[in-house]
Amino acid sequence: MGDVKLSRRRFLEKMAPAGGSVRIEPVSPLPAEDLFKVDEHAFSNRQLTLQGGLDPYQGPWTQAQAAHLLRRTTFGVKYAQVQQLLALGNAQAAVDAILNVPTTPPDPPINNYNSPNSVPPYADPNVPSGQTWINAPYDVEAEGFRIESWRGWWLNRMIEGEANIQEKMTLFWHNHFATQTDAVFRGKAAYLHNAMLRRNILGNFRTFVKEVTLDPLMLVFLNGFRNNLIAPDENYARELQELFTIGKDTQQGYTEDDVVAAARVLTGWTVDINGTVTFVPQLHDQGFKVFSSFYGNTIIQGSNNGSAELDALINMILQKEEVSLYISRKLYRFFVYYEINQDVEANVIVPMAQIFRDNNYEIKPVVKALLQSEHFFDAVNKGCMIKNPLDMLVGMLRNYNLTLPAPTLLDNYSIRLGINYYCNALQMMPGSPPNVAGWSAYRQIPTYYRNWISADTIRNRNIISDVMAFGGVDVGPEKLFINHIAFAAQFPNPGDPNALIDNTLAILHPMPISTLKKFYLKSILLSGQLSDHYWTDAWNAYVNNPSDPMAAQAVWFRLATMHKYIMNLAEYQLS
Repeated sequence: MGDVKLSRRRFLEKMAPAGGSVRIEPVSPLPAEDLFKVDEHAFSNRQLTLQGGLDPYQGPWTQAQAAHLLRRTTFGVKYAQVQQLLALGNAQAAVDAILNVPTTPPDPPINNYNSPNSVPPYADPNVPSGQTWINAPYDVEAEGFRIESWRGWWLNRMIEGEANIQEKMTLFWHNHFATQTDAVFRGKAAYLHNAMLRRNILGNFRTFVKEVTLDPLMLVFLNGFRNNLIAPDENYARELQELFTIGKDTQQGYTEDDVVAAARVLTGWTVDINGTVTFVPQLHDQGFKVFSSFYGNTIIQGSNNGSAELDALINMILQKEEVSLYISRKLYRFFVYYEINQDVEANVIVPMAQIFRDNNYEIKPVVKALLQSEHFFDAVNKGCMIKNPLDMLVGMLRNYNLTLPAPTLLDNYSIRLGINYYCNALQMMPGSPPNVAGWSAYRQIPTYYRNWISADTIRNRNIISDVMAFGGVDVGPEKLFINHIAFAAQFPNPGDPNALIDNTLAILHPMPISTLKKFYLKSILLSGQLSDHYWTDAWNAYVNNPSDPMAAQAVWFRLATMHKYIMNLAEYQLS
């Protein structure tokens, strides 16, 4: 009884023998009503690795593996996308597909916020309805609307995203290079910052750091635009090293003098009222900048070329092995698990960092190595992460193949605004991390992901899933709600209650549930009866006459009740 906080992940680790794996032996057939029917192709005479390293995963490629990959790299699992990855035949091909992100920028956000019938009415004087506002002149009255238009635009990209990592990776870097949209009260700044992030998500980290440093939103958020020869500001120089590159993991790291020297390198960059970044040589410290022994006593020669000095600063920082280790740990905590023990450090983090350095700080090879590794697909790493609010809310919409209704442009704006502010109630508003360190769930020792759950947030999570399961949300004359029948109909054999429950859980849960819980789910479909035909007959009656309201209601109510129960289970909050 000593380890009363033993988690599922820790339990699996304790079960693994010294060799790092446990053999799953064939078992005798189980009763038909039992949850855990053994997939002989997946488990019979195979090894279930519990502590794998960065070697490519060579195990079975089943729906469970494809769904796990999608849960971690997109927002929620869509059945069609699981089938899409399954058809590729193996994990390596699936990861290649996940990392194949579009290179063409998406269409920009538009003016969907004009509201002539509101009190008071509003119309953007510079941008007609349906046209993009990203190049419109600054308008203090319009900027709040434009910021929310951008925030809703990004939310919709998460909801409607294809089976690739683009939006999840953009969120990762948004958390890493954290800024707050309100720091520059201008929609264009928020949009251009997001565009800069998504342009670099799998590119070169060296280039990325330079673009972040000279990004208008970052320059204002961390006072870089105030940093000049007369009044140096050390804010960005400190965070560049402490949060963005070196980290705080090293015992003998950079010094306060290094922060001062870096700040001197970064003097002279300004942002005008149009958001244009300019280097002003007269405001730049052109003296020699001397760094500590941590950086090999590097000297950056003074000049009137701010870009060249910035390159020299970034090159000096990236010569430190700590950068590759730090970024590798952050990737691991975001995509795999927060705890990094000695085995993970030696067998996963250190090899990832080596790949990062060997590839001149290209991001894609490191992410690919992690996602296709046997460690990523370990049983111990499935269902061990508490969903962040976007994974929970956007994931629910994607699980059920929902798109946001938009009878009018203003309805389009309003429903996205509502969802984003509900995310804020769950403590994760896109575009507004709490501070420069990002959301605490990815960094706060020892609680990490547990920070997402409190008495308030779990209640709010359950409220939204209950509403979506039964009542729905009004969007103008339309309604956003779960189409339970359409969700069930996508599966191969929805008339079989056992197959339907298995297929449903494979999408909605990352791990098996208990036999008792599964038995209860089946009792819902059977309306408390014992024979499977009570569900099969009801389903077939609907399929044969879908316009019959009584036949539709008979299956709809049972499915809605079952889905509500599934979403209220603790397992639904896991990824």
